[in-house]
Amino acid sequence: MLEVSPRTIPIARPDLGEEEAAAARRVILSGWITQGPEVATFEDEFAAYVGTTHACAVANCTAALHLALHALGVGLGDEVITVSHSFIATTNAIRYCGAVPVFVDIDPRTYNIDPGLIERAITSRTRAILPVHQVGLPCDILPILEVAARHNLPVVEDAACAIGSELRVQQKWERVGKPHSLVACFSFHPRKLLTTGDGGMLTTLDPELDRKFRVLRQHGMSISDTTRHLATTVVFEEYSMLGFNYRMTDIQAAVGRVQLKRLPALLMRRSKLASHYTERIKGISGLIPPHVPAGVRTNYQSYAVQVTDQYATSRDQLMRKLLEQGISTRRGIMNAHQEAAHTDLAHSDLTCSQVARDSVILLPLFAEMTLEEVDRVVDALIP
Repeated sequence: MLEVSPRTIPIARPDLGEEEAAAARRVILSGWITQGPEVATFEDEFAAYVGTTHACAVANCTAALHLALHALGVGLGDEVITVSHSFIATTNAIRYCGAVPVFVDIDPRTYNIDPGLIERAITSRTRAILPVHQVGLPCDILPILEVAARHNLPVVEDAACAIGSELRVQQKWERVGKPHSLVACFSFHPRKLLTTGDGGMLTTLDPELDRKFRVLRQHGMSISDTTRHLATTVVFEEYSMLGFNYRMTDIQAAVGRVQLKRLPALLMRRSKLASHYTERIKGISGLIPPHVPAGVRTNYQSYAVQVTDQYATSRDQLMRKLLEQGISTRRGIMNAHQEAAHTDLAHSDLTCSQVARDSVILLPLFAEMTLEEVDRVVDALIP
């Protein structure tokens, strides 16, 4: 009898189905497929979900980060304090503005920015602070906001991975994106819990900042496509500022609206899978499961495990072993300062960032994954 090999377990898989397909089809057949009424409705529903007053949809999270910094006036020669330990888009967005990323190190347990290192990095050229909610785990935002307030600096949250994550503020659970800073930026890439194929969102409580985002995302045009389409008289747009083509399509937004309705179930499923991982991994010597501090709830966008010197092999050898068994993994989060595009940037001691990049392994985690597949991954981790 032919032996059937077990299927390859991918690092991630978007959870999309017939309802998303029907939503996209509906919009395609409507004749309005670019930024329009679906985008506007998606923005309203997203704002209500995270608990803010304004949400502005854009092409991707890199565009969102760039727009946020640009709208705040970050420009040539300015400095923005952030982490190197993040997807390269965080650093790229700063450099798109002509500004200089100033890297500080991370907390080695959470892989998020260490708030205690921020104040000493502030100079007369600092214009903003850009913390990251890494792999969906909310960073320690409240002390960051306290430092920013003392120095009258805006904070922009890179919440690319953090849709559905929560933190406790004054004994009340609040979602990332409320936002707790001036602006929060989200990603809808396929590796994220909520996907539109690609896409992004900026949330804010500031109506003037939201208005500026909306003008900038559409070439600096003075009126929206929807307004022009519904006008009963001839109207001519004006372009009073240099803008960008950072729009989301209505096809994407229609998919996003379905995904947003399904998000609570996706969060519950990922939490169940992650709990199963943790329960089994904590018994394996040399492996450290994710640390989730009191006062935050992660969405487990990725499941990050640290491989210590006590483990039987190196992290990279473990990754090769898993791949040979049909299990996909990824290395720990990259560091921008170790990539050729940004090696020209000066930086302080980033030891914890470098250790995390080289010792952390991201294990498969996606909503359709089964507990049996989690067991298969963990069994392969046992030396």
